[in-house]
This record gives sequence, C-alpha cells and structure tokens, in this order.
Amino acid sequence: MPTATVRTRVINLRTDEARRALIDRAAEALGKDRTEFMLDAATREAQSVLLDRRLFHLDEAAFRRFSKALDAPPKASSRLRKLLATPAPWER
Repeated sequence: MPTATVRTRVINLRTDEARRALIDRAAEALGKDRTEFMLDAATREAQSVLLDRRLFHLDEAAFRRFSKALDAPPKASSRLRKLLATPAPWER
C-alpha cells in the first residue's frame, strides 16, 4: 500500500464546465477524486515530456564532438567498475 504524502502546495486551475464534467466522469470511473485524478494525469504527462527529450540540434562542430564522445570507449574508473558490478534492483 502506498504511503500517504503530506500535500503542502496548492495548484489552482480554471476551466469550463464541459472539461470539469469530463474530468469528474473519468475520475469517478477510476474510483478517484478529481484532485487525485488530475495530479496522476499531470504527473504522467510531466514524466513523459521529460523522458522524451530525444531531439536536439547541434551545429556541425558540436555534432562531431558529440559523436566522438559517444564512440570513445569509457574511461576506466573505480566508480564505473562498481556500477557495472552492482546487480540491478530486479536481480536482487
């Protein structure tokens, strides 16, 4: 069971009646209240936006440096060896 978190910040939103009714129907269908539904939906979208940052633009010189860095073997370090030797959480 998830632990309860203390909510200390307020987010105010204004909307039209049709959107509010749609959100309320969807929240009810999932057995959630409006706040919980909206926070869950907004959190999922925020994570998606931040994780989907795959397109970026580089000028030719910056792209060459970027490609060179990607193609170079990793530098040996104790931290990298430790990371690679640590079992993934699902393997524990």
